[in-house]
Amino acid sequence: MILSGLEIKNHIGREIIIDPFDEKRLNPNSYNLSLHNELLVYTNEILDMKSDNPSEKISIPSEGLMLKPGKLYLARTVEYTKTEGYIPMLEGRSSIGRLGICIHVTAGFGDVGFAGYWTLELFCVQPVRIYAGVQIAQIYYHTITKPYEAYTKGKYQNNTGIQTSMLYKDFAI
Repeated sequence: MILSGLEIKNHIGREIIIDPFDEKRLNPNSYNLSLHNELLVYTNEILDMKSDNPSEKISIPSEGLMLKPGKLYLARTVEYTKTEGYIPMLEGRSSIGRLGICIHVTAGFGDVGFAGYWTLELFCVQPVRIYAGVQIAQIYYHTITKPYEAYTKGKYQNNTGIQTSMLYKDFAI
């Protein structure tokens, strides 16, 4: 079952942390998250799953940044989230999708217990200008049956910013 916006509000500050939280961003069954002003782009043309692929940081200026098709941009939310007892899910807002911007490749599914900023995998179907602070995604919450094991020690847990792929760590196991 998906939590209603009113139910999300009832759990804010307890099982659901969204920081900063603005009640005006609450929807009937989700909450709008915004785009931070920093992005990462990979510097190698060919990426390797077994490697920590190098990246460089770029900032979104006040006049916006033009995204180019065929390029992956890693971004993050302004908001820090933490969830206990619910499964957080992330989707792009329909207004963003109607501009041809995808906000995640396959990573919209969160784990119960996740704490951190959401890394967004941005790509577009045609050139489009983006701006920092735009409400870019919606987070919503599913209930989970008990017992469950919370995500507490994963490689993306308690992050402090944008994260590149850490799949290479799986090869070291």
